[in-house]
Amino acid sequence: MTPNATEPKWQTIAFLLGRLIFAGVFLMAMNFKFASMEGTAGYIAAAGFPFSYFLAWVAAIFECVLVFCFLTGAFFSEASLIAGVYVIFLGFAFHGPSHWAGNQAEFGFFVDHFTFLAGLLFAAANGPGRVLSLRHTIIGKT
Repeated sequence: MTPNATEPKWQTIAFLLGRLIFAGVFLMAMNFKFASMEGTAGYIAAAGFPFSYFLAWVAAIFECVLVFCFLTGAFFSEASLIAGVYVIFLGFAFHGPSHWAGNQAEFGFFVDHFTFLAGLLFAAANGPGRVLSLRHTIIGKT
């Protein structure tokens, strides 16, 4: 595809819907954290992490940045890759093998993080699309 070529309408819609879905997921997570920072800190502490209140704030602010990147398309590929690392970290930290014996549903939650990672990797490789996208990047693909 040449730089001046337009993408098919279905592809434009798919790019925009995918970005909205990613933004929506992280927006919900961010809102839950801001709505109950104490509860989030307790959940983090229960997983064995120190400085849980600080980490809860860092996570909420990080998710806010991800929402911005997904909605605007700015630094989209970088945000997708970093979000992928974050999602896999969360999968292991909060739903990993040590949690499966006590609750078999935890295995499903764990696996879901890998399907989310697959989408984020695909998004990182393909970029934010050409419509409604600031398209700023550090890693080169726009």
